[in-house]
Amino acid sequence: MNKVIIEGGNSLRGKVDISGFKNAALPIIVGTILSNDKCKIKNLPMIGDVYNLVKIMDLLGAKVSLNESGYMDIDTSTISNCVFIDEITTKMRASYYLLGAGLGRFGKVEVLYPGGCNIGVRPIDQHIKGFEALGANVEVEHGVIRCKADKLIGSKIYLDVVSVGATINIMMAATKAEGTTIIENAAKEPHIVDVANFINAMGGDVRGAGTDIIKINGVDKLHGCNYSVIPDQIEAGTYMIGAVATKGDVIINNVIPIHLEPISAKLREMGAEVVEYGDSIRVNGNFNLKSVNVKTLPYPGFPTDLQQPMTALLSNVKGTSIVTETVFEGRYKYVDELKRMGVDIDLDGRIAIVEGVEKLMGTKVKATDLRGGAALIIAGLIADGVTEIEEAYHIERGYENFISKLLNLGAKIKEG
Repeated sequence: MNKVIIEGGNSLRGKVDISGFKNAALPIIVGTILSNDKCKIKNLPMIGDVYNLVKIMDLLGAKVSLNESGYMDIDTSTISNCVFIDEITTKMRASYYLLGAGLGRFGKVEVLYPGGCNIGVRPIDQHIKGFEALGANVEVEHGVIRCKADKLIGSKIYLDVVSVGATINIMMAATKAEGTTIIENAAKEPHIVDVANFINAMGGDVRGAGTDIIKINGVDKLHGCNYSVIPDQIEAGTYMIGAVATKGDVIINNVIPIHLEPISAKLREMGAEVVEYGDSIRVNGNFNLKSVNVKTLPYPGFPTDLQQPMTALLSNVKGTSIVTETVFEGRYKYVDELKRMGVDIDLDGRIAIVEGVEKLMGTKVKATDLRGGAALIIAGLIADGVTEIEEAYHIERGYENFISKLLNLGAKIKEG
């Protein structure tokens, strides 16, 4: 998907089904390495990052079958090592989960430094700290990360900063360590819980996921399992924001409403109507909206992955909104593209001061990264005229069937 063309001015109305959570699916796919067995994974999103990860697993030697309904059969007993020096790992951040899974299974792993969206400094120092605390020797040389341990020993590990990736990576490695590992100041996101549940389904013993202290009792052996990935809260949040931005009315199915509370609360504060049901949520944005302030924080705060779409919404809401990005300092690269559409945003470090304008104007813009691309989609939906988004391949890394789902909601959108 190189270009997306949007004719703005149409409200989103109808129903949309949410896919499996990208941020849970990726570590779960890699985590199958720990089992040395056959696993069946359901509700995987059919997105670019999943396809790339399937290729990585195949090249490692796993037997993988993935169908278009999001159902995967994978046998990792055929993997003999976790040495993978291939540039495909530089296309996605989640390739670093090979470190925790490979270290846990083989006691040795070598992979290229991970890639992903350019949204600021994204160090892996907390990952390394955790691996070393478990008894591994870690070297980073010429863009290659090497971890080796004769034996992994459980330890108490305090994360200096709350890190989702480090929490998951340490959790996976510690699952096969001797003794007990305690991760303090752990991330609490829903996908942390999902990965922990997956490990436990394979016979692991992870307790406390979803709190800031996670306890992992190491086990000698894991086995295969059947597992279904939770719904994607970021995809759901994007459609919620889209409904409000276009003054639409959308029912979003296959969600866990409690995971969406940070978004729901902020949209209600703006004046939108958000009604929660068992596994769905209705968002009606056909009201006079007011400006609000948004500050991204680790879960259960407002998610950094929805900061860009939310800022696009606020750019068309009367009044002044202040957006503070506390997680990634490079997450405002998309603002220059929004400015081409007539938005009024001033940046001061991690703070964006957004003055709502009456109209956004369609024009040619470029997706700078995955979530920045989603922000441009939101802007294009509410802009007057036609918006052309180039380098839209970023978007399909994280959104399954984004174009067709928006078409079903009444958007005038197509691939260029």
